[in-house]
Amino acid sequence: MSRLTRTVAGPYAPPVPERELTAVSADGARLHVELHGPEGAPAVVLVHGWTCSTAVWAAQIRALAADHRVVAYDQRGHGRSPAHPGYSAETLADDLEAVLATALAPGERAVVVGHSMGGMTVLAAAGRAGFREHTAAVLLCSTGSARLVAESTVLPMRPGRLRTALTRRVLGSRAPLGPVTPVTRAVVKYATMGAGSSPQMVEAWARIVTASPRRARVAWSHVLAGIDLDAGVRRLRVPTAVVVGTGDRLTPPVHARGLAAALPQCVGLTELTGLGHMTPIEAPQLVTARIRALAATHVRTAHAEESA
Repeated sequence: MSRLTRTVAGPYAPPVPERELTAVSADGARLHVELHGPEGAPAVVLVHGWTCSTAVWAAQIRALAADHRVVAYDQRGHGRSPAHPGYSAETLADDLEAVLATALAPGERAVVVGHSMGGMTVLAAAGRAGFREHTAAVLLCSTGSARLVAESTVLPMRPGRLRTALTRRVLGSRAPLGPVTPVTRAVVKYATMGAGSSPQMVEAWARIVTASPRRARVAWSHVLAGIDLDAGVRRLRVPTAVVVGTGDRLTPPVHARGLAAALPQCVGLTELTGLGHMTPIEAPQLVTARIRALAATHVRTAHAEESA
């Protein structure tokens, strides 16, 4: 859970929210929502990935909350959002729409930031009316739209059917991920982070991922294995920036390059040399700077247009 990562000090400790809300999705799923920062400030909505929680955004929340209204929520079955039947791309979109409607005022628009499965959530919702109403710009971090298992390089094997089949089994394993041990840290670092990641980064991420409930982790792994959101890429008609680490084994740069080429309004592709999949943790300042730039350019412009 987002408050049970045991990371209680330092830059990766989850900040205490100003307010907590519950968003109710279309099928009744209840989603834990946190609000940080001053009312009336430019809004940012943070959507985390598979096996994560709001805790993965600790550095961004801490930096942005001084002058932005930051909304972060736990995906269903993650953190403080209870498990609920119905794991699919459609429910990812339903849940994001529910959070936007609950946390933002009618017509209020935000920078929506998605990491990994959070980016896929954005793509799944791209054609929805509620998403369009509330989205001024998007940042996609370490994500893809399709062929996730086939393109993954977590297993050091040649591409092909065998690697795809084995990767699917590894990512969908029901084996427990905790507790945090030296072996756990080594596996987490190899699979999801760059070689230069600091011990503090690895520790923070290991505590988040090992706190992920097994049932939801496995259920979402099956969804991600077959997901195809290429149509959502074409529907994402707001300014969108893309960030990826060149050492990302879960969603290698081939995905980010494909997104940048297909997005109707791509405003930049950033490839971070040597970094892995966990860009919000591995490159906190850069990710925060990209969010700030999008908010400064597009959220305030959107508010000015509405006033005019």
